[in-house]
Amino acid sequence: RASVRWLQLIAAGFGALALLRKPQLGLLAVIAAALAVPMEISTGTEVRLNLATMLIPLLFALWLLEGWRRRDLRWTGSQIDRPLLLFLGAGLLSLGIGNATWDPAVPKAGNFWVVQLAQWAIFAIAAAAFWLTGNLIEDEIWLQRLTFAFLALGGCLAVARVVPGPSSVARQFSTIALDRAPFWMLLTALAGGQLLFRTDLTQGQRLPLVGLLGAIAFYAFVLVNESRSTWVGVAAAAGILAWLRWPRLRWPVIGLLAALTVSGVTFSTVWEFAGGEEAWAHTGAPRLLLIRHVVQVAIRNPVTGLGPASYRPYANNVPFLMAPGRVWPEAVISSHNNYIDLFAHTGIVGLTTFSWFAVAVARLGLRLRQRFTQGFVAGYVNGMLAAGAASLVIMLMGDWILPFVYNIGFPGFQAAIPVWLFLGGLVAIDGAVSCK
Repeated sequence: RASVRWLQLIAAGFGALALLRKPQLGLLAVIAAALAVPMEISTGTEVRLNLATMLIPLLFALWLLEGWRRRDLRWTGSQIDRPLLLFLGAGLLSLGIGNATWDPAVPKAGNFWVVQLAQWAIFAIAAAAFWLTGNLIEDEIWLQRLTFAFLALGGCLAVARVVPGPSSVARQFSTIALDRAPFWMLLTALAGGQLLFRTDLTQGQRLPLVGLLGAIAFYAFVLVNESRSTWVGVAAAAGILAWLRWPRLRWPVIGLLAALTVSGVTFSTVWEFAGGEEAWAHTGAPRLLLIRHVVQVAIRNPVTGLGPASYRPYANNVPFLMAPGRVWPEAVISSHNNYIDLFAHTGIVGLTTFSWFAVAVARLGLRLRQRFTQGFVAGYVNGMLAAGAASLVIMLMGDWILPFVYNIGFPGFQAAIPVWLFLGGLVAIDGAVSCK
């Protein structure tokens, strides 16, 4: 006669014991929760939480407590830690300065500080996911298990999305992550990295990867080609993988693309595929107006920004001009651009430290690429170089990697969490795998 709540508590207790024994299992649980546990928790505000975003701080706290209990807390030191810590510090600095200098003419709710902390929490959870993989993965086999889990679970759900019958069933057992660009971009990068850079794969191992990449291409370029972030992310990841795999073809391809660009073929082809004038009128031009509006209100403090999530009240307090003399009176402002969001949240300081972090990750990936030229690790490193570069591309088209809490928010953050987890795998390779 036990209630469901008691059964859940008992299951949570056994799960915590398992995580204390094998904390790496928590990373597998995060992948499963991010992709296949469509559960949301209300906070009483516009912010909704989910299991994947709650697991990350829980795992991080358990890891720290267990290390402190054993007096054996091992931190895989990396040059990437400094810019990431400074980025988090920039968010807190912006939060404090933003509230201290808040314009009294701009109204805000009494519990708005909860929303601000939630926005900063997205930054912190992303960093914690990065550090968890970098510190919990101590040998190659766990990195292989994590990658296989994502490719197997994500691949099955992705293939089901393109098959007419199972498609509706798959939606019931998947989260909103499968409707977001980072998931398809990361799936392309990991599958393509293993396919192109592992020479030890058998034909039977290659065929599923080829089929998965075919399903991704069909989904991105045919089924949801109106979702420009999805096919741009997939194309960017595939393009970087090709650039890394076939260096001799780089200059011929550059020459061909230059000739097609000068002739206008490239622009006209991409323009028409992206929807042409109709798509520009409905999404392109309005987004430029939104970006201009956000920059205009954020420029009041360009150094440290307005504070996490603070540009929404400021932007809503200023008339949004859709055209000369035409005001959108009930506009709900989001820039739909991760770089503009970071500038508005944390100013030049935050944007600079994030850029420093991105450069540090790229440098680490390129260094590891020179060291590992075959096997699983080679495929992983090249795949994550492609995923990292493609992430920077799709950040131009939406707040995909560090979501705006009022826009993509915590529900969509489930698609970005695996990206941060697998990027942390580069630190694990540098600190543990390469030492063996």
